[in-house]
Amino acid sequence: MARLTSELLRPVDPAHALDEGALLRYAAANVPGFPGPAPALALTQFGHGQSNPTYCIQASSPGGATRRYVLRKKPSGAILQSAHAVEREYQVLKALGDHTDVPVPKVYCLCTDSSVIGTPFYIMEYLEGIIYPDNSLPGVTPSKRRAIYLSTAKTLAAIHKVDVNAIGLQKYGRRDNYCKRQVDRWERQYLASTGEGKPTRYQRMLDLARWLKEHVPKEDASAGSGTGLVHGDYRPDNLVFHPTEDRVIGVIDWELSTLGNRMCDVAYSCLPYIIDATPGERTSYGGFQHTGTPDGIPQLEEYLSLYCSFSARPWPASNWKFYVAFSLFRGASIYAGVYHRWTMGNASGGERAKFCGRIANIMVDCAWDFINREKVLEEQPSRVSGAPWQELRREQEVSTSNKDQGKFVPSEKVTQLRNKLIKFIEDHIYPMEGEFYKHAQSSSRWTIHPEEENLKALAKKDGLWNLFIPLDSAARARKLLFEDHSLSSPGSSNDLLLGAGLTNLEYGYLCEIMGRSVWAPQIFNCGAPDTGNMEVLLRYGTKEQQKQWLVPLLEGTIRSGFAMTEPQVASSDATNIECSISRQGDFYVINGRKWWTSGAMDPRCKILILMGKTDFSAPKHKQQSMILVDINSPGVQIKRPLLVFGFDDAPHGHAEITFENVRVPATNILLGEGRGFEIAQGRLGPGRLHHCMRLIGAAERGMNLMVERALSRTAFGKRIAQHGSFLSDLAKCRIDLEQARLLVLEAADQLDRHGNKKARGILAMAKVAAPNMALKVLDMAMQVHGAAGVSSDTVLSHLWATARTLRIADGPDEVHLGTVAKLELQRAKL
Repeated sequence: MARLTSELLRPVDPAHALDEGALLRYAAANVPGFPGPAPALALTQFGHGQSNPTYCIQASSPGGATRRYVLRKKPSGAILQSAHAVEREYQVLKALGDHTDVPVPKVYCLCTDSSVIGTPFYIMEYLEGIIYPDNSLPGVTPSKRRAIYLSTAKTLAAIHKVDVNAIGLQKYGRRDNYCKRQVDRWERQYLASTGEGKPTRYQRMLDLARWLKEHVPKEDASAGSGTGLVHGDYRPDNLVFHPTEDRVIGVIDWELSTLGNRMCDVAYSCLPYIIDATPGERTSYGGFQHTGTPDGIPQLEEYLSLYCSFSARPWPASNWKFYVAFSLFRGASIYAGVYHRWTMGNASGGERAKFCGRIANIMVDCAWDFINREKVLEEQPSRVSGAPWQELRREQEVSTSNKDQGKFVPSEKVTQLRNKLIKFIEDHIYPMEGEFYKHAQSSSRWTIHPEEENLKALAKKDGLWNLFIPLDSAARARKLLFEDHSLSSPGSSNDLLLGAGLTNLEYGYLCEIMGRSVWAPQIFNCGAPDTGNMEVLLRYGTKEQQKQWLVPLLEGTIRSGFAMTEPQVASSDATNIECSISRQGDFYVINGRKWWTSGAMDPRCKILILMGKTDFSAPKHKQQSMILVDINSPGVQIKRPLLVFGFDDAPHGHAEITFENVRVPATNILLGEGRGFEIAQGRLGPGRLHHCMRLIGAAERGMNLMVERALSRTAFGKRIAQHGSFLSDLAKCRIDLEQARLLVLEAADQLDRHGNKKARGILAMAKVAAPNMALKVLDMAMQVHGAAGVSSDTVLSHLWATARTLRIADGPDEVHLGTVAKLELQRAKL
């Protein structure tokens, strides 16, 4: 099962406790940009891995940003000579990070002074990504499994193509006789970890060492083209993958790296095909060749073919038996050392380490079984279906590092989606806007234009559906709803329902495009309030609530409304809400009046999320709850549609609704009584940002229409575009738009990295800046259009009206300005 980096953290093992005060002083003095002054420090430990103790440092200054770092140190106590060389890890990470595109975490400092926290250590960048501890990748679709293994092979090839002379690693190790020296080294370490007073020594391990010494490949003796940088422990669970893309963002655990025979790395990365050496108590340790290769994972020869293609290395059939046997031998020695440390109480991998002694012996037996096979690899690689491999290689070759491209450069995946969206809107939505407006002003305006459903089906087919759903929300829904279909093929309905696995930042580039037309978001099932309501159900809904309401919302067969604002109180302060939700046995009874419940007029609207009070005597922010209300429940009465500057936004609409003794099942409560504010904050962060993203698109549409008009219209003897006043105003509009866009993208990035609470300041800034910028740009566009600008003959007046409401909706400017100011004052007090 995939694990986020943060999910691997646990409290620090008492045996691995550090002097946090000394660490804080050192980090503040030696880590560039370390939060200060007087930062708070929280220390946790990674449970993943069996070697050098690795910690997560979370440092934050009061009222300021919180940053995470990773600390990796030598173990305490007696350790084997030459083992756990964190100094070498730092050296290779520094060289690769500074001079190559090999994905590694950035290193900040190396401390060789053992008096600071007991042993040498270094501090590096924290990467929030995905690690796959299980080589079989359970719970991952076949297409994703394939992509992960192909990325694994491609990254290993990138390491092996590094010119060590060019990056200052030419003295990082001896290149010649690597395998011979490695066999000697691991034999010594095995002998040091076993024997008298230690775990029992296995005779077949000593016999294996002798066999390896007798069969070292001739190519090993030279320092020729077959040698270079070797990682030493290259396997999937030492790779950090991007949270939403199937590419490696960090190769970790370089403790065993050196210069030498690179084919040893390749064989070691292939061990999942031979053996499952994951520590644990079970009866079978067979690899893919024994248990069957999981769907999507390439066969061994395919994996090797791809590596050889990317690295330009020869096919390794002649010596493959040695390289695999050596990898098993080395693995057995490593596990024997881990088990020995466990018996002494200083193994960093926790209780899993107690199984390592048994696994070490199993690896030895597996090596002998492999040696005794008549044939282990075809003499030549079998023909791999050409087109898919060629396409993947072309994709990998054109995919370049973003190191030198700036912060907000969309990935290739997002760029492709963005281009598809633009083409879809230009080909299908812009041409239909006139028809949609006519229908919305006709006597049938509270019905759905038939072409809308046709366009939605086309958007689904093109993979432009539910793009707003973030990775973590999709993962929760997939676990609850589709756990029995985790191996469904790519393009299945389940995959489409849960979006494209985008971050908020990535979605920002796409949401902006949708904002260019008031009709576009709903075509892609990315319109408000449905996105916010789906996000609530994705994050907080029970399995039953998701099955009943979320699935049809994801499918686009129904729509929803959000009932919060009330006419009789200032609803910008949600503690004023008066609608009551009273528990009566197995039901809740709802009484109150709501208005501006957007979407409730739509004939497809079937469900409302209502915010009311379940306990008027509870603490101020624990009185409110959210509950699901079937819009067809007795007592729910839609009183009227409300107009926005004369627009009723049919068939979507904004309704005033009364709730009179509406009885709903108690199971409809979301998350529990008194959790309304908690849900609201989780919902409103992304929801506010989506509005801002769409406003950027609306302003961009206004800019385009403004320029077209100015270039085509003549006034006072010359084109409007030639008048100095227009040129000045146009330039100012562009400046304001780009400033707002960067602010919105930065807010999205912080929301991804820090969450709603810590990103609340910049979210508030974006929520103020985006509507005001859009109003200015659209007002200028209307001015250039003259009388046409304020008519319904262009989209400008409708875009302007929508932008104006967003200075109030989801919190008025004044509330957000207050948030920004309070945070600023808090920083000043420091």
